[in-house]
Amino acid sequence: MLTPNRWWFILLAVLVGHFGIHLAIYNRINGFGIPRRTIKRIVKVFFVSAITLPFVVGYLYFDTFQKLLVEPEASVYFPPVVMAYGVVCLASWLVLGVPWLLWRPIFGVECVGAERTIEVVDVQRAVNRPLALTTKCKFESKLPLNQIFDLAIERIMLPVAGLPAKLDGYRIAHLSDIHLTGDVHPDYAKYVVTRATDWRPDMMVITGDIIDRQSCVDWLPEIFAAADAADGCYYVLGNHDTRIEDSRQTRRAMDLAGWTDLGSDSVLCHLRGQSARIIGNEYPWFDRPELQPNDGSEFRILVSHSPDQIGWARRHGIQLMMAGHTHGGQGRLPLIGPILSPSFHGSRFASGDFYKPPTTMHVSRGLGGVHLMRIHCRPELSLITLRPQQPK
Repeated sequence: MLTPNRWWFILLAVLVGHFGIHLAIYNRINGFGIPRRTIKRIVKVFFVSAITLPFVVGYLYFDTFQKLLVEPEASVYFPPVVMAYGVVCLASWLVLGVPWLLWRPIFGVECVGAERTIEVVDVQRAVNRPLALTTKCKFESKLPLNQIFDLAIERIMLPVAGLPAKLDGYRIAHLSDIHLTGDVHPDYAKYVVTRATDWRPDMMVITGDIIDRQSCVDWLPEIFAAADAADGCYYVLGNHDTRIEDSRQTRRAMDLAGWTDLGSDSVLCHLRGQSARIIGNEYPWFDRPELQPNDGSEFRILVSHSPDQIGWARRHGIQLMMAGHTHGGQGRLPLIGPILSPSFHGSRFASGDFYKPPTTMHVSRGLGGVHLMRIHCRPELSLITLRPQQPK
C-alpha cells in the first residue's frame, strides 16, 4: 500500500516529468526550419501549457488529491486522459530524463579533453564607450550575474582525429552568433574581430546568426572588413539571418567586407600544402551542398550553424566541424550545466568539444543574442589550435 509520503513523491515526479516534456519540446521545436513566427506561436502555447496545466488539474481535482494524500487507501477516480498523461509524465523520466542526465557536461560523455587557456575581458571597459544602446540593454546589462559583456577569449588546443601532419598547429579563429540587433554598439563586435585578427590565425570562420535587424546591414563592412587570416575568412548564415528581408543583402555586405560565403557550397584549397575542403552548411534554414564521398585524399572542415548537422558531417567524412546556434544554453546551472538549447539533441551539444567518429566538433557559446542575459555562460571567442589526437 502507498503511504501519503509516497503519493507526494509520485505527484512530484509527475510534475517534474510534465516540465521535462515541455522543455524537451521547446528545445527541439527550435531545431526545425519552419518560419520563426510559427515557432514563436508554438513555443508560447507550450509555455502557457507548462505553467497553467498543473494549476488547472490541481484546481479541478483538489478534493480528489486531498483525499488521496490523507487516505491513501481510499478509492479515487481520475479521468482516463488525466491518468494517461500522468503515466506519460512518469515515463518521461526514462525516455527523456536518463539520456538528459547521461549527457551532462560533468560526465564528459563523447567530450574531447581539449586544453584551454581562458582570458576574460570586460569589453565595456576595453572599448571605453557605452555599449548598451537601448533602454532594454542598459537595464539588463546591469542586472546581477549577467555576463553579457564579459567576453571569454578561449585558446583551445583541440585534438582532432585524422589530422594530417601538415595541419598540426593550424590556427582557426571561430566566431559565432553575433546577433546584431541594434541593442549593442557595433564596437563590441569590432573588438572581438580585432582580438581574433591580432591572434594571427590561419583561418577565421563565422558559424551564422550574424544579424537580426535590417537597420544593421550597413554595420557589416565596418565591423568585419578589418578581419584578416592567412587562408581567408569564411562565413555561413543561420536562422536569425532569415529575419532580414533578403539574405542576399547580408551576403553582399559580408562579401564587401572581404569574407567568403560558404552557404550551401564548398571550397577546395590547400592549407599549408594539405588538400582540404572547407564546407558550409546552413540547413535547415537554407540548402546544404551535395558532396562526393571522402576518399581520404582531402581533409574536410565543416562550418555549420547548428550542431544538429553532426550526423550529416559523419556521413560525409568530415574530420573537423565548427558550429554555434545554441549559445551554450544562454544560462548554465552549477554541476547540471545547460538546460535550454535549441537543438534536436536538447542540451547535449550546447557548447564544448565533442568526438563522434570520424568527426571532431567544436560548438561555440556565441558572442551575442536576442535575449540580453547570460548567466554563468560568458560569450565566447574561440581561438583553436589543431593538434593530432593521441592514441589511447
